[in-house]
Amino acid sequence: MPATPSETTRVPRPPSAPLPDFCSLPVLFALLVVGALTVTVMWLAPGGTGTLRDYCIAVLFTSWLSVLLTVALCKLRGGMQRLPGLLPYAAVWLLLVATVGISAAVLGWMDHGLAIGITPRPTIHFVRDSVVATGLLGAGLLRYFFVVAQWQVRLAAEAQAQVAALQARIRPHFLFNSMNAVAALIRVDPDAAERTVENLAELFRAALGSDTESIGTLGDEWMLVDRYLEIEALRLGHRLRVERDIDVPPELPMPRMLLQPLVENAIRHGVQPSRSGGTIRLGGSRVPGGVEIVVDNPIADGAPTPGTGHGLRNVRERVRFHYGERASVRVDTVADRFIVTVFLPESANARADRR
Repeated sequence: MPATPSETTRVPRPPSAPLPDFCSLPVLFALLVVGALTVTVMWLAPGGTGTLRDYCIAVLFTSWLSVLLTVALCKLRGGMQRLPGLLPYAAVWLLLVATVGISAAVLGWMDHGLAIGITPRPTIHFVRDSVVATGLLGAGLLRYFFVVAQWQVRLAAEAQAQVAALQARIRPHFLFNSMNAVAALIRVDPDAAERTVENLAELFRAALGSDTESIGTLGDEWMLVDRYLEIEALRLGHRLRVERDIDVPPELPMPRMLLQPLVENAIRHGVQPSRSGGTIRLGGSRVPGGVEIVVDNPIADGAPTPGTGHGLRNVRERVRFHYGERASVRVDTVADRFIVTVFLPESANARADRR
């Protein structure tokens, strides 16, 4: 029995090749440089008869074309990007050739009509040479843009995968210790056991959430840290002391679970190994160019608790991914204190909020 139209298997449309951001200054700069270099090579080539005046006019013409093409590509990028497969790049190439051909024809017609003498005769030869040069150079330039775009997509995919893996990572010992604390509290203090389970649920919801929900605020982060500290206080009791000196707006955009690994490291390596415990200091302040978040813990006496470095590496990679190279995670040892300072640049906060 033949398949009905509704039962016919639809062939999925090939994914669209990503186009570069034609509205950016690097693209305009690339077009200007390629145009100027092409004119320079042609003027310096053996057998060339052009004068310095011809060279300056050609550079001016290619610069004007570069600006015109950048504006046209910026405005039309959205429509071309919706084409399947490599058709977006074919559309860009056709736009380049058509724009240059029409511009060369109009320039030749105006030049010959006004008898200025800046273009060669006949006009058809000028248009032909311009179109051929643009077709060859445009193909090479678009090939470069295509390779760069694929490289950027690959880097973004790898970074997203790393962030997803880091987002889902939580130390098993924390889960086991928390579950043991809940089990011990069920008969002794059911209300505390219930609060511990609720705190654990919030922590795991943030740690295992999807990447689209990975951006919260500094206020959300402090709330998660407080929930974590409340769980650890059940285990460590009076040995765990916390001081806060925070003067940063709570609505500051920040990836979820960014500060909790630092506080966890501070407790595991600074408070837990010491019989008398210790004080963890949480700070936040505005500094020139951004904000700083500080997690300060004591250095335990005796042999330090061995660690894998996952916590700090987690924070460093996520800060670099969300805020760029200007952000930093600095580690200092001052006297008997271990200090981790996270610097988040002001200009990158909006970008982190959009991710």
